[in-house]
Amino acid sequence: MTPQLSITGDPDADELLSADPLALLIGMLLDQQVPMETAFAGPAKIRDRLGSFDAATIADQDPEAFVELCRTPPAVHRYPGNMAARIQALCRSLVDNWDGDASALWTRGDPDGHEVYRRLTALPGFGEQKARIFVALLGKQYGFTGSGWQDAAGSYGDDGSYRSVADIVDAESLSRVRETKRAAKAAAKKAT
Repeated sequence: MTPQLSITGDPDADELLSADPLALLIGMLLDQQVPMETAFAGPAKIRDRLGSFDAATIADQDPEAFVELCRTPPAVHRYPGNMAARIQALCRSLVDNWDGDASALWTRGDPDGHEVYRRLTALPGFGEQKARIFVALLGKQYGFTGSGWQDAAGSYGDDGSYRSVADIVDAESLSRVRETKRAAKAAAKKAT
């Protein structure tokens, strides 16, 4: 069963995220300092510009050419040079450690949620928060049922939390996630 994600507002980009675990992983990598829709639309831009989409092809691109691919308007990310290097490092890690198969992170060896979290934090560009959000995204929308996934996801795994991309299924849920993030930023600013 292929999940039907609705994150970007672009049916083609959402279909790629739904069907291709590498696209979902790269979208999560890009999800910082840009709107979520922009981050998760990035993999479709890369696919369209490369003409293919797999970890080895991306990892093996000439780094300067890949920066230009990411920089071409509309850019893949607000910081195309930095993110191009991160995307290639992520893909190289997948090729070297997971046979280029992003889904192996959550399928190989029937891992539980904590093991998937551990595997994610071992990847370039994935810190604790990003890994927790991704585990929540896998559990809430991508069909991952490994035991303990909600615990590994922390508060992002809570039902009805509307804290992250893991909770976005339509325009209304996107709005609720944005409001939760705004409230959290305001509370943090007030605390300082």
